[in-house]
Amino acid sequence: MNATFQELLEFVRENDVKFIRLTFCDLLGVQRNRSILSSELARAFETGISFDASAVGVFADQQDSDLFLVPDPATMVILPWRPTQGREVWMHCSVRTPDGAPFAGDARYLLQKTVRRAAEMGYAAQVGAECEFYLFKPDGKGGMVPLDKGGYCDVAPLDLGENFRREVCLTLEEMGIPPESSHHEQGPGQNEIDFRYAGALTAADHFCVFKSAVRSIAAQNGLFASFLPKPFLEHSGSGLHVNLSLFREGKNFFAGQPPEMGWFLAGILERVPEITAFLNPLPNSYARFGRCEAPGSVGWSHCDRSQLVRIPAAQGEYRRLELRSPDPACNPYLAFALLLEAGLDGIERRLEPPPEAGTEDIRMVRLPQTLGDAASLAEGSAFNRRLLPEKILERYCEHKRKEHWQTASGKEPHKAEMELYFDRI
Repeated sequence: MNATFQELLEFVRENDVKFIRLTFCDLLGVQRNRSILSSELARAFETGISFDASAVGVFADQQDSDLFLVPDPATMVILPWRPTQGREVWMHCSVRTPDGAPFAGDARYLLQKTVRRAAEMGYAAQVGAECEFYLFKPDGKGGMVPLDKGGYCDVAPLDLGENFRREVCLTLEEMGIPPESSHHEQGPGQNEIDFRYAGALTAADHFCVFKSAVRSIAAQNGLFASFLPKPFLEHSGSGLHVNLSLFREGKNFFAGQPPEMGWFLAGILERVPEITAFLNPLPNSYARFGRCEAPGSVGWSHCDRSQLVRIPAAQGEYRRLELRSPDPACNPYLAFALLLEAGLDGIERRLEPPPEAGTEDIRMVRLPQTLGDAASLAEGSAFNRRLLPEKILERYCEHKRKEHWQTASGKEPHKAEMELYFDRI
């Protein structure tokens, strides 16, 4: 919704909006929000709404904990699953310091900077997300079991998630965020909903709304939706496949397969090991790698879905790179920013990609095997230190190493991961 401040106030009055949900995503990928009454909206735009940043994942210490949420007026959407009387709207926010400056650890701000950098190079970065998740139902004993026993692209009655996906898609369409397609995935109770490409910032905003909609609609139907990367060791994990392309003058620049597409690909391949701690932020994330078509090493292919990057058989405006390693637990703003920065860096350096997987006898670099390994690579990366504030990077990596050891040191790591993350992700 693109509107001036006065138009927003008029919209709020005419649509009986009583609550404004000011949302942001912390660096750990957890969606956060503060809800204010509509009478406070003017103050939110003028000075921001304060919150305790020291209580939010690796944001700040207690001595510099005052940060402010300033809503982006272009992102206001009504939440259809909330009551129609005294409506509630969602607005994505920028995080500001007390003097009004952008907070350096605000991942949305980091992505905005990357989008501007791409524009200065003559490109409009486009992102399309394909997200997998599991649906669970109560087992009658206080636990949860998968909603069904369906498999890839099954139909009812094997697919019991059909009506749920329909409700999610219609709800998102009502919000101006129409999905492109949906289907049952390979695991029992596993679903996927895909989105058409959009500007990188819009795609990240929409992904956050999508996850919230899925969880809320699931709860209203007596179900539980989990975006945990690997809830079952014996079944497919849930990935967040990220489709990337660059547009120029309103057209897909990759459509003509210019050399820049190869340079962009090479930049991503070079940097993925260093940014994996951000693309795959949980100990549980690493149980996906190398299993059930999830990549385990750094390679690319036109057809092989087990490779890190795939170039789908699509032409024209749909020509793109598909990165298959990220998972839905990530902070999408941070993930998209780092991936685009890596690709743009590859273009600036005219970096040539390695041969396609399977065409030559090449030895491919493996992705990090644990979150601890990934955190060490991330902290030692000059690329990451160039893009992220040093204190934020060190704090993030230290937190991730602790999470790794917290789960890996016990006798049953997967059980520990489920206890820590199942209800949160």
